[in-house]
Amino acid sequence: MSAAPLVGYSSSGSEDEDEAEAAAGALARPAAGGCRRSQSPLPSQRLPVPDSVLHMFLDTEGEPKDDQEKHGGRVRTFPHERGNWATHVYVPYETREDFLDLLDMLLAHAQTCVPRLVRMEAFHVSLSQSVVLRHHWIIPFVQALKDRLASFQRFFFTANRVKIYTNQEKTRTFVGLEVTSGHPQFLDLVSEVDRVMEEFDLTTFYQDPSFHVSLAWCVGDTRLPLEGRCLRELQLSFLIFRWKNIVDEFEDPEMVLRAHAEQVRCKSGNKFFSMPLK
Repeated sequence: MSAAPLVGYSSSGSEDEDEAEAAAGALARPAAGGCRRSQSPLPSQRLPVPDSVLHMFLDTEGEPKDDQEKHGGRVRTFPHERGNWATHVYVPYETREDFLDLLDMLLAHAQTCVPRLVRMEAFHVSLSQSVVLRHHWIIPFVQALKDRLASFQRFFFTANRVKIYTNQEKTRTFVGLEVTSGHPQFLDLVSEVDRVMEEFDLTTFYQDPSFHVSLAWCVGDTRLPLEGRCLRELQLSFLIFRWKNIVDEFEDPEMVLRAHAEQVRCKSGNKFFSMPLK
Protein backbone atom coordinates (compact mmCIF):
# COMPACT_ATOMS: atom_id res chain seq x y z
CA MET A 1 0.00 0.00 0.00
CA SER A 2 1.43 3.35 -0.87
CA ALA A 3 1.43 6.25 1.49
CA ALA A 4 -1.10 8.99 1.10
CA PRO A 5 0.88 12.09 0.20
CA LEU A 6 -1.05 14.74 2.10
CA VAL A 7 -2.42 15.28 5.57
CA GLY A 8 -4.49 18.22 6.74
CA TYR A 9 -1.86 19.54 9.13
CA SER A 10 0.67 22.28 8.98
CA SER A 11 4.27 21.38 9.67
CA SER A 12 4.10 22.88 13.12
CA GLY A 13 0.53 22.19 14.04
CA SER A 14 -1.99 24.87 14.93
CA GLU A 15 -1.36 24.52 18.65
CA ASP A 16 2.02 26.21 18.10
CA GLU A 17 0.65 29.32 16.36
CA ASP A 18 -1.64 30.47 19.17
CA GLU A 19 -0.32 33.93 19.98
CA ALA A 20 -3.03 36.59 20.03
CA GLU A 21 -2.59 39.85 18.21
CA ALA A 22 -0.57 42.23 20.38
CA ALA A 23 -2.31 45.40 21.49
CA ALA A 24 -0.84 48.36 19.65
CA GLY A 25 0.87 50.77 22.04
CA ALA A 26 3.13 53.75 21.47
CA LEU A 27 5.58 55.51 23.73
CA ALA A 28 5.02 59.25 24.00
CA ARG A 29 7.74 61.33 22.37
CA PRO A 30 8.71 64.90 23.26
CA ALA A 31 7.85 67.50 20.65
CA ALA A 32 10.69 68.77 18.48
CA GLY A 33 12.27 71.99 19.72
CA GLY A 34 10.79 71.58 23.15
CA CYS A 35 12.89 74.37 24.76
CA ARG A 36 11.92 77.98 24.28
CA ARG A 37 14.58 80.47 23.19
CA SER A 38 14.11 82.48 26.38
CA GLN A 39 14.94 79.43 28.42
CA SER A 40 18.42 78.22 29.14
CA PRO A 41 19.14 74.80 27.70
CA LEU A 42 19.31 72.00 30.17
CA PRO A 43 22.66 70.47 30.96
CA SER A 44 23.68 67.71 28.58
CA GLN A 45 24.08 65.19 31.40
CA ARG A 46 22.04 62.03 31.05
CA LEU A 47 20.77 60.10 33.98
CA PRO A 48 21.58 56.36 33.89
CA VAL A 49 18.67 54.15 32.77
CA PRO A 50 17.96 51.19 35.10
CA ASP A 51 18.60 47.75 33.62
CA SER A 52 14.99 46.74 34.31
CA VAL A 53 13.81 49.47 31.93
CA LEU A 54 16.43 48.71 29.28
CA HIS A 55 15.32 45.08 29.11
CA MET A 56 11.60 45.75 29.43
CA PHE A 57 10.81 45.67 25.69
CA LEU A 58 13.38 43.23 24.37
CA ASP A 59 10.76 40.52 23.75
CA THR A 60 8.49 42.84 21.76
CA GLU A 61 11.03 43.99 19.17
CA GLY A 62 11.96 42.19 15.98
CA GLU A 63 10.57 38.93 14.64
CA PRO A 64 9.23 36.31 17.08
CA LYS A 65 11.72 33.55 17.74
CA ASP A 66 10.72 30.06 16.63
CA ASP A 67 11.90 27.70 19.35
CA GLN A 68 11.48 24.24 17.81
CA GLU A 69 12.18 22.60 21.17
CA LYS A 70 8.79 23.86 22.33
CA HIS A 71 6.93 21.91 19.65
CA GLY A 72 8.84 18.70 19.16
CA GLY A 73 11.17 19.96 16.44
CA ARG A 74 8.37 20.67 13.99
CA VAL A 75 9.01 23.23 11.26
CA ARG A 76 6.50 25.99 10.61
CA THR A 77 4.68 26.02 7.28
CA PHE A 78 4.26 29.80 7.42
CA PRO A 79 6.15 32.51 9.33
CA HIS A 80 5.03 33.31 12.85
CA GLU A 81 3.82 36.90 12.71
CA ARG A 82 1.93 38.88 15.31
CA GLY A 83 -1.76 38.98 14.49
CA ASN A 84 -1.62 35.82 12.35
CA TRP A 85 -3.67 32.99 13.86
CA ALA A 86 -3.27 29.44 12.57
CA THR A 87 -6.77 28.09 11.91
CA HIS A 88 -8.04 24.54 11.35
CA VAL A 89 -11.55 23.09 10.83
CA TYR A 90 -12.27 19.49 11.85
CA VAL A 91 -14.69 16.93 13.28
CA PRO A 92 -13.60 15.71 16.74
CA TYR A 93 -13.22 11.96 17.23
CA GLU A 94 -14.48 10.91 20.65
CA THR A 95 -12.52 7.92 21.93
CA ARG A 96 -13.57 4.88 23.95
CA GLU A 97 -11.45 2.72 26.23
CA ASP A 98 -11.29 -0.02 23.58
CA PHE A 99 -9.98 2.48 21.05
CA LEU A 100 -7.20 3.56 23.42
CA ASP A 101 -6.25 -0.09 23.95
CA LEU A 102 -6.05 -0.50 20.17
CA LEU A 103 -3.95 2.66 19.90
CA ASP A 104 -1.46 1.45 22.51
CA MET A 105 -1.08 -1.86 20.68
CA LEU A 106 -0.57 -0.28 17.26
CA LEU A 107 1.82 2.36 18.56
CA ALA A 108 4.00 -0.21 20.33
CA HIS A 109 4.34 -2.15 17.09
CA ALA A 110 4.94 0.94 14.93
CA GLN A 111 7.69 2.09 17.30
CA THR A 112 9.67 -1.08 16.49
CA CYS A 113 9.95 0.37 12.96
CA VAL A 114 10.27 4.08 13.87
CA PRO A 115 11.11 4.49 17.59
CA ARG A 116 10.54 8.27 17.65
CA LEU A 117 6.82 7.99 16.87
CA VAL A 118 4.70 9.64 19.57
CA ARG A 119 1.00 9.34 20.34
CA MET A 120 -1.40 12.08 19.30
CA GLU A 121 -2.85 14.06 22.20
CA ALA A 122 -6.29 14.50 20.59
CA PHE A 123 -8.11 12.85 17.70
CA HIS A 124 -10.10 14.29 14.83
CA VAL A 125 -10.92 14.15 11.12
CA SER A 126 -9.68 17.25 9.28
CA LEU A 127 -12.00 19.27 7.04
CA SER A 128 -9.43 21.91 6.11
CA GLN A 129 -5.76 22.59 5.82
CA SER A 130 -4.14 24.86 8.40
CA VAL A 131 -4.60 28.41 7.16
CA VAL A 132 -3.69 31.85 8.49
CA LEU A 133 -6.38 34.25 9.71
CA ARG A 134 -5.87 37.80 10.87
CA HIS A 135 -7.36 38.40 14.30
CA HIS A 136 -10.22 40.58 13.05
CA TRP A 137 -11.27 37.87 10.57
CA ILE A 138 -11.85 35.15 13.15
CA ILE A 139 -15.42 35.97 14.21
CA PRO A 140 -16.69 36.64 10.64
CA PHE A 141 -14.99 33.41 9.50
CA VAL A 142 -16.62 31.34 12.25
CA GLN A 143 -20.01 32.92 11.60
CA ALA A 144 -19.70 32.05 7.91
CA LEU A 145 -18.96 28.44 8.87
CA LYS A 146 -22.01 28.34 11.16
CA ASP A 147 -24.23 29.66 8.38
CA ARG A 148 -22.93 27.11 5.87
CA LEU A 149 -23.20 24.12 8.22
CA ALA A 150 -26.52 25.01 9.89
CA SER A 151 -28.56 22.48 7.88
CA PHE A 152 -26.20 19.49 8.16
CA GLN A 153 -27.40 16.34 9.90
CA ARG A 154 -25.34 14.29 12.34
CA PHE A 155 -23.97 10.99 11.03
CA PHE A 156 -21.97 7.92 12.01
CA PHE A 157 -18.61 7.08 10.49
CA THR A 158 -16.01 4.35 10.86
CA ALA A 159 -12.21 4.47 10.56
CA ASN A 160 -10.67 1.00 10.37
CA ARG A 161 -7.88 0.87 7.78
CA VAL A 162 -4.29 1.54 8.89
CA LYS A 163 -2.53 3.96 6.56
CA ILE A 164 0.65 6.08 6.49
CA TYR A 165 0.44 9.80 5.72
CA THR A 166 2.77 12.79 5.36
CA ASN A 167 2.04 16.49 5.41
CA GLN A 168 2.47 18.52 2.22
CA GLU A 169 6.05 19.56 3.03
CA LYS A 170 7.09 16.00 3.93
CA THR A 171 8.33 17.28 7.29
CA ARG A 172 5.99 15.13 9.40
CA THR A 173 4.74 11.54 9.09
CA PHE A 174 1.56 10.11 10.59
CA VAL A 175 0.14 6.67 11.31
CA GLY A 176 -3.60 6.94 10.85
CA LEU A 177 -6.87 5.08 10.47
CA GLU A 178 -8.61 5.84 7.19
CA VAL A 179 -12.36 6.52 7.19
CA THR A 180 -14.15 3.66 5.43
CA SER A 181 -17.79 4.64 6.03
CA GLY A 182 -19.13 8.18 6.14
CA HIS A 183 -16.90 9.40 3.29
CA PRO A 184 -19.76 11.06 1.29
CA GLN A 185 -20.87 13.05 4.35
CA PHE A 186 -17.32 14.28 4.93
CA LEU A 187 -17.07 15.35 1.29
CA ASP A 188 -20.27 17.38 1.69
CA LEU A 189 -18.86 19.07 4.80
CA VAL A 190 -15.59 19.88 3.04
CA SER A 191 -17.52 21.37 0.12
CA GLU A 192 -19.15 23.91 2.44
CA VAL A 193 -15.93 24.61 4.35
CA ASP A 194 -14.16 25.21 1.04
CA ARG A 195 -16.78 27.80 0.09
CA VAL A 196 -15.99 29.72 3.27
CA MET A 197 -12.26 29.44 2.54
CA GLU A 198 -12.83 30.91 -0.91
CA GLU A 199 -14.83 33.80 0.58
CA PHE A 200 -11.79 34.71 2.69
CA ASP A 201 -9.28 34.00 -0.10
CA LEU A 202 -7.78 31.05 1.80
CA THR A 203 -6.48 27.67 0.65
CA THR A 204 -9.15 25.01 0.14
CA PHE A 205 -8.83 21.33 1.09
CA TYR A 206 -7.08 18.66 -0.95
CA GLN A 207 -8.61 17.14 -4.06
CA ASP A 208 -9.84 13.57 -3.50
CA PRO A 209 -8.94 13.61 0.22
CA SER A 210 -8.27 10.53 2.34
CA PHE A 211 -10.22 11.29 5.51
CA HIS A 212 -8.55 9.74 8.53
CA VAL A 213 -7.88 9.84 12.27
CA SER A 214 -4.18 10.32 13.02
CA LEU A 215 -2.92 8.08 15.83
CA ALA A 216 0.80 8.92 16.07
CA TRP A 217 3.34 11.22 14.42
CA CYS A 218 7.03 11.99 14.13
CA VAL A 219 9.24 14.64 12.55
CA GLY A 220 10.54 13.88 9.06
CA ASP A 221 9.49 11.67 6.14
CA THR A 222 9.56 8.11 7.54
CA ARG A 223 7.30 6.44 5.00
CA LEU A 224 10.02 4.05 3.85
CA PRO A 225 10.45 2.16 7.16
CA LEU A 226 6.70 2.29 7.90
CA GLU A 227 5.38 1.09 4.55
CA GLY A 228 5.62 -2.41 3.18
CA ARG A 229 6.15 -5.08 5.81
CA CYS A 230 5.58 -2.80 8.80
CA LEU A 231 2.27 -1.52 7.44
CA ARG A 232 1.09 -5.06 6.64
CA GLU A 233 1.92 -6.15 10.19
CA LEU A 234 0.08 -3.14 11.61
CA GLN A 235 -3.02 -4.01 9.60
CA LEU A 236 -2.76 -7.66 10.68
CA SER A 237 -2.46 -6.61 14.34
CA PHE A 238 -5.51 -4.44 13.85
CA LEU A 239 -7.53 -7.35 12.44
CA ILE A 240 -6.44 -9.64 15.29
CA PHE A 241 -7.57 -7.00 17.78
CA ARG A 242 -10.99 -6.84 16.12
CA TRP A 243 -11.49 -10.61 16.15
CA LYS A 244 -10.32 -10.82 19.76
CA ASN A 245 -13.19 -8.50 20.65
CA ILE A 246 -15.62 -10.91 19.03
CA VAL A 247 -14.24 -13.97 20.84
CA ASP A 248 -13.48 -12.48 24.26
CA GLU A 249 -15.99 -9.65 24.57
CA PHE A 250 -18.84 -10.79 22.31
CA GLU A 251 -18.82 -7.24 20.97
CA ASP A 252 -19.34 -5.98 17.45
CA PRO A 253 -15.81 -4.96 16.39
CA GLU A 254 -17.16 -2.12 14.26
CA MET A 255 -18.48 -0.42 17.41
CA VAL A 256 -14.94 0.05 18.72
CA LEU A 257 -14.08 2.41 15.87
CA ARG A 258 -17.54 3.77 15.08
CA ALA A 259 -17.94 7.45 15.92
CA HIS A 260 -20.78 9.94 15.81
CA ALA A 261 -20.13 13.22 14.01
CA GLU A 262 -22.15 15.58 16.18
CA GLN A 263 -20.29 18.83 15.64
CA VAL A 264 -17.67 20.67 13.60
CA ARG A 265 -14.98 22.60 15.44
CA CYS A 266 -12.76 25.45 14.42
CA LYS A 267 -9.49 26.07 16.26
CA SER A 268 -7.93 29.48 15.67
CA GLY A 269 -4.81 30.06 17.74
CA ASN A 270 -5.85 29.26 21.29
CA LYS A 271 -9.57 29.76 20.64
CA PHE A 272 -12.08 26.97 19.98
CA PHE A 273 -15.48 27.34 18.33
CA SER A 274 -18.13 24.62 18.10
CA MET A 275 -20.78 24.27 15.42
CA PRO A 276 -23.30 21.52 16.41
CA LEU A 277 -24.86 19.51 13.59
CA LYS A 278 -28.61 18.94 13.54
